[in-house]
Amino acid sequence: MPSTTTAFPAPSLALLAAEPIRALFDYCSARMGHPAPVTGDGHPVIVYPGLGASAFTTAQLRSHLVECKLSALDWELGVNTGPEGDFDAWLDPLAARVETLHKQHGRRVSLVGWSLGGIYAREIAKRAPRAVRQVVTLATPFAAMAGGNHAGAIFKMLGGDTSGLTPKLLDRLRQRPPVPTTSIYSESDGLVSWRGCLETPAADVENIAVGASHLGMTSHPEVLRLVADRLAQREGRWRPYAARRIKPATAPSR
Repeated sequence: MPSTTTAFPAPSLALLAAEPIRALFDYCSARMGHPAPVTGDGHPVIVYPGLGASAFTTAQLRSHLVECKLSALDWELGVNTGPEGDFDAWLDPLAARVETLHKQHGRRVSLVGWSLGGIYAREIAKRAPRAVRQVVTLATPFAAMAGGNHAGAIFKMLGGDTSGLTPKLLDRLRQRPPVPTTSIYSESDGLVSWRGCLETPAADVENIAVGASHLGMTSHPEVLRLVADRLAQREGRWRPYAARRIKPATAPSR
């Protein structure tokens, strides 16, 4: 993986401008073409929204996961306006909730994070690995938090302070969690650099490309299928995603 000094190119302004209409198309596509559900084992799953987003924006994803027999839960902190004060102190209650759910259910908790929410999911998994089953991030630029994206401007508009993104913290955010990890990203993302969403390959790590917009990540049919597929795996039986092979067309006889 590149160092924190690597300058990833930001998405083009054309892709950024197209985000709203593409997100609407993603939402409508999921409503019209419902993804085929898989059957999970009912374990708890917490979904963390992206910057400026709330439970409403992840409702379609959570609804699909519930349909797939998974206990999908909102992060319960309302609109995600970014961490406040000391980052680690801010993360404490989020990690505590994961550990509490682990004890209540007697099963490890899966964490799904969209964009900035994926940063929370990764960091919580590092703090409480025994309570976390796996992490799935959606368009999370953990390797490009200091640049290469347009999210920083939005964060500042919401009153956020980026001065805490020190080189030490940036290096830490790039480090993968010690649990199976899936990074779902889109090369046509209009807000963040897709290159900053790539994790270093390993036996329990995977990067999966989709055709979604950044804003439509939690409603795109392909993303819904992928997230459900990843979460439906039996605990301790994690395997990389393998797309269904398309049977080649039979050559015409002569």
